[in-house]
Amino acid sequence: MLPKIDTPIYETKLISTGEVVKFRPFLVKEQKLFLMASESGESKDTISVIKQVLNNCILSDIDVNSLPTFDLENLFLHLRARSVGEVVNLKFNCNNVVKNENNEDKVCGNLVKIDVNVLEIEPTLNEKHNSKIEITPKLGIVLKHPTFDLASKLDSSEKDVNTIVDIIIDCIDYIYDEENMYYPKTTPREELVEFIDSLQQKDLEKIQNFFDTMPKITKKLEFKCSKCNYEEKITLEGIQSFFV
Repeated sequence: MLPKIDTPIYETKLISTGEVVKFRPFLVKEQKLFLMASESGESKDTISVIKQVLNNCILSDIDVNSLPTFDLENLFLHLRARSVGEVVNLKFNCNNVVKNENNEDKVCGNLVKIDVNVLEIEPTLNEKHNSKIEITPKLGIVLKHPTFDLASKLDSSEKDVNTIVDIIIDCIDYIYDEENMYYPKTTPREELVEFIDSLQQKDLEKIQNFFDTMPKITKKLEFKCSKCNYEEKITLEGIQSFFV
C-alpha cells in the first residue's frame, strides 16, 4: 500500500462573524475541476466549482452555500494562496489614448503585467453599514447578507421590481415590533410581499444602503505603461477580477 501524503492545515477568519475556519490546500483532484470550468468559459461553472472546492477543502463545520458573498470570496483567496501561491500574475491592457503616425487617436493597448499578493488583500469595511433597518421607532427589519446566488441577481442588469422585492425578502433575517419577531420561514410569502410593498421610498433607500455598504473584497492598483508611460489606477473587485 502506498504511503499517505500529509497535507498542511491553515486557518483564516470569516469576515461576517470572526469565526475561525480551518482548511487544507486544494489537491490535483480539485485542480482538475478548475481546468474543466476554464474550458467551459461560463461564469456560472466557475462559481459552482469554487463552491465545490471550498466544500471539499474546508475542514470546519461551515455551510458554503449559506456564506455571504464576501466571506466566500475571502475564503477562496486564502485557499488559492495556500494551494498555488500567494502571488497572482495579472495582465491588463493600457487604456491610454495616444496619437499614431497619422495623428489619429488610438488606444495604446500595451500589455502590462502586475503581481498581486492575495494575502495582502484586506476586505473593505464601511462604518455606515447597518443590518438593522428602522421603519418606525417600534417596527423594523434585520437583514442578512446575500449569498453568491442572491448577489448574482443583485448584479443582474435585467432585474425588475418583482425581482428586487424577492431579493429583499430572501435577505430578511426577521421583522420585529414591540412584541414579536417574525421570521420568513414561518410567514406566508404573500404577507412578506405585502409588507415590502407598503414601505416608503426612504425605507427602500435604507435597505439599498445596506447592500451598497456591505464588506467587499477589493484591491486598488496603480501601474505605469512601459510603452507610453501612462499611469493608470484600477480597482479589482470579486473573485474573478483576481484571476483574469
